[in-house]
Amino acid sequence: MIIKTVSYPRAALIGNPSDGYYGKTIAFTFADFQADITLYQSPELEILPGRRDTTKFAGLKDLAEDVAHYGYYGGVRLLKATIKRFYDYCTEQGIDLDERNFTIRYHSSIPLHLGLAGSSAIITACMRALMNYYSVSIPDHTLPNLVLSVERQELGIGGGLQDRVAQAYQGIVYMDFDRGLMESRGYGGYERLEPGKMPRLFIAYKPELSEGSEVVHNDLRYRFDNGEEKVLKAMVQFGEYARQVREMFISGDYSDLGRIMNANFDLRRSICAISRENEAMVEAARSTGASAKFTGSGGAIIGTYADEAQYTAVKEAMRAIGAIAIKPEIR
Repeated sequence: MIIKTVSYPRAALIGNPSDGYYGKTIAFTFADFQADITLYQSPELEILPGRRDTTKFAGLKDLAEDVAHYGYYGGVRLLKATIKRFYDYCTEQGIDLDERNFTIRYHSSIPLHLGLAGSSAIITACMRALMNYYSVSIPDHTLPNLVLSVERQELGIGGGLQDRVAQAYQGIVYMDFDRGLMESRGYGGYERLEPGKMPRLFIAYKPELSEGSEVVHNDLRYRFDNGEEKVLKAMVQFGEYARQVREMFISGDYSDLGRIMNANFDLRRSICAISRENEAMVEAARSTGASAKFTGSGGAIIGTYADEAQYTAVKEAMRAIGAIAIKPEIR
């Protein structure tokens, strides 16, 4: 038996980065890229390396370019940590696992470190493969916490629940990380949204702007935990933006979405240091009349456009600065 599982990248539509700070967000998964896991029974447990785990290079330049693109840590550590955490979870829950071993490998086309939750997608797909192989059922609301624990506890990667919730539920998800809910039961209120007639959305990304989300979240966490008033008020406002956009999905009237997305980015810019290159990508999109904000922690943006002519203008503006624009296929 060969098991194949897939998980998709995530784009934060509104409310980020309040997910780790008792806020509210709306995010969706889209199928333009994906992380794949293949798992099959074998005599020993073996994790096969992927492209980003290579140890053989054509020369010094090839090695340097590989490090510049993939960094020093590949995907094997993600699988190893996920398998370990899955085993721990089953032990904690009193779930007996049989003694079959397996071979597992991954592949991902999701651009790295661009705020599209590529690492979380690999972990989520791996967790689903393990659940399938061992016939273990994990509730949708529990899976995001388990995936996040892989990153936080096993690998020391910062972040919030938003990415993992979106990838567990898939489609468009409204998330309320109310403090009372989070502290009483450990997860928020999650609601799949029916898009109806969706607003016109684009995503653009620039590979060389890659930066891990932990760079942003580690600083915000410190400031939030220390009660910095500006940060506390911003998190409340991010949540209010998400609440307003949820109402748009209910009514089908997205006329004010672009303005709120712009406001979300402007508020983020007021509390977070943003590189000039990332800011330039947002401003380039806005120069066409489109709206724009980060999909995550930088490197990729999401926005609305009025018509095909404006989308063409966005694509040209992105091409001029070395970025790529797409229309996301929400799934």
